[in-house]
Amino acid sequence: MPDTFSPFAHVVLGLARFIQPNEITFSGVNSTPPMLACLLAKQAYDFDFIYINVAGGVDPRPESIPISSSDPQLAAHTASIFSNEDFYDLCTRGRMDLTFLGAAQIDGEGCANNSCIGDWHQPKVRLPGGGGGAVMLPTARRACTWRTEHSPRTFVQTLDFRTSWGGFHGVVTPIAVFIKRDGRLALQSWHPESSLAEVRERTGFAFDATGAAPTPLPTAAERAALAALDPEGIFERDANVRLR
Repeated sequence: MPDTFSPFAHVVLGLARFIQPNEITFSGVNSTPPMLACLLAKQAYDFDFIYINVAGGVDPRPESIPISSSDPQLAAHTASIFSNEDFYDLCTRGRMDLTFLGAAQIDGEGCANNSCIGDWHQPKVRLPGGGGGAVMLPTARRACTWRTEHSPRTFVQTLDFRTSWGGFHGVVTPIAVFIKRDGRLALQSWHPESSLAEVRERTGFAFDATGAAPTPLPTAAERAALAALDPEGIFERDANVRLR
């Protein structure tokens, strides 16, 4: 990987950098970028954490990295098997430190819409719904998400439907990283090939950018770990993440 971010690497590494030592971390269904982020963190960072995934694996050691984040390979050599009820139980008891959950729309408070685009009664698009996120987003100690598109139609002033209350602690896109501060999403950094002005232009809500700066470049360990996880660029091509 070159000494700059590709849009795909920016998303994966941005998510990995939210992981902290000795935490319990979860990645859900249809969540390939955070799956890769958790596996990358296991290789690239010199601290330990517990990684649980929606396939039921706990600190798995997959023999190959599947495209699907729900593949049984993600339970290979696992310490134990978790069911959906176990994930929710950890969250509601305050034991889930970090969970990665998807979102179709995100507002300035970090709340999510996964239900519909347009009016609920006559939607333009009917989305999959909240699933476990409706439980986990409000109850996990921190929740983070990602978008492969950064535009005013995904980062909106007002959600078409509020599926999950509570708000994301962090959001990663191909051009920026946001964190929750004083109850709203604030800009932490922008992609080295982007700018603060571009992030403002492509975000549908106002945000605080105090202290924001260009995102640090990948470390040698991060570059090596991502290259090992995706040596032929299969995940990057499948994600089809673009700056524009």
